[in-house]
Amino acid sequence: MATSNPSAFLLSINGQIEGANFPEYDDLYCKYCFVYGHNWAPTSGLEEGISQITCKGSQSSHRLIWNFPLEITFKSSNPSGWPLIVVSVYGPDIFGNDVIRGYGATHIPFTPGQHTRTIPMFVPESTSRFQKFTSWLLGRRPEFTDAKVVARSEGREVMRVRSQGFVSLSFNIVTKDMKKLGYDTTPSKAANQTGDI
Repeated sequence: MATSNPSAFLLSINGQIEGANFPEYDDLYCKYCFVYGHNWAPTSGLEEGISQITCKGSQSSHRLIWNFPLEITFKSSNPSGWPLIVVSVYGPDIFGNDVIRGYGATHIPFTPGQHTRTIPMFVPESTSRFQKFTSWLLGRRPEFTDAKVVARSEGREVMRVRSQGFVSLSFNIVTKDMKKLGYDTTPSKAANQTGDI
């Protein structure tokens, strides 16, 4: 009995947005979305989500804990356009308006297994002192209309940004049929454990 060759592979992502470190801010929540190429299609799970608000409480550290779950499976015939996750963190300003506290993005790990990532976050900056004062006065800080712009390169060279905070994520990655299509995602130090089913 002949086995048919697969025409696509699967990438399954389970994990969580563990938390963040924003020393100057509290009462924050996060949003996430996946950005991927034209050959990719989600087959199950959620492409985007929004977490609960968390605060530092009486902890002595500056760490905010979300433990917000991520679960999605993609199907693709080509690794070009490998998925990225874009994370946006929001919180109240002194007037009680929700404003952006940080944007960041990272590629989903290429190799099967458990992974952790720490994403450095940034915020857009006004280009002049007058704009900065006006945006503070009106409670309208610079932010992107679509957070997915963070994962794209177009127009990034003219953006003025400031680093601010970190978000940590953990992933469990499983792939299916990548080896059958000729893609080797085995980490070099664990060549005997494929993780690809």
